Amino acid sequence: MPGLPARGKAARELGLPARGPAVRDLGLPLPPQRMPAWRRGALLKRWRYVGIYTPELLLCVGRARIGPFPRYWWAVAEPDGALHQGSSIRREGVTLDGPTVRVEAPGVRIELELEDSVAVETISPAGGRGNYAWTSKRAGVQVRGSVRAGGREHRIDGPHGFVDDSAGYHARHTVWRWSAGLGQTEDGRRVGWNVVTGIHDASEAGERTLWLDGRPRELGAVEFAPDLSRVSFSEGGALEFTEWSARAERTNLLFLRSAYRQPFGTFSGELPGGLRLGEGFGVMEEHDVWW
Repeated sequence: MPGLPARGKAARELGLPARGPAVRDLGLPLPPQRMPAWRRGALLKRWRYVGIYTPELLLCVGRARIGPFPRYWWAVAEPDGALHQGSSIRREGVTLDGPTVRVEAPGVRIELELEDSVAVETISPAGGRGNYAWTSKRAGVQVRGSVRAGGREHRIDGPHGFVDDSAGYHARHTVWRWSAGLGQTEDGRRVGWNVVTGIHDASEAGERTLWLDGRPRELGAVEFAPDLSRVSFSEGGALEFTEWSARAERTNLLFLRSAYRQPFGTFSGELPGGLRLGEGFGVMEEHDVWW
């Protein structure tokens, strides 16, 4: 197309961005298919993140692979500020296989099973050169099992899960802010949200989503406070965030430099559509990475 920058032209030719059923119509290699380890000058990056968000505890278990290099992590946050966490380049007791989520570590045991549910898929241009990134988000996932941490045993049984599966050929330098959470409105309806800037954030066909009683709808642009204390919605409303504790990690290697912080905590305020939160639990996140 005359006048269209080369990067935008490549994305247009791929049909990007896309959301929902249109993602699979593009014919691009996507999970669970095998994706090439290298595409047009970019390494494949992929990860799975499972969050459990309840009034009694917040936790995450994740695995990532940047090219051939793996990473595993987990964290359990409690309302009193206690944080139990671990990370390694080896599995070391972390299992994320299909519906199964398990962690075995000193003083911590996580044994959870996730029910299947419909995901919201998004695919976006990434890093120029006709590359792309894909993500699949699920909120309010039914979870059953138990968590032991800090000498206490917690039973988990309900729609408390959030699942992020992502893969793609992201730009060498990628910066994002993100929030995911679950809760109830003041009138008792179940809500979940997934909002972001810096990745999959096109004005249309982005990954920003609000789930109301399990039904997803796309949201418009958002803005995060620099200290992650607030996220505001272009359609109206804002959520205030109160931190319990935060998982943070800095990496400075020859091929990888990363500054990452994910606070756990509670939310209050109003979602788009005049939905006043009665209670909300989840995470904020900021990540600045050269990969």
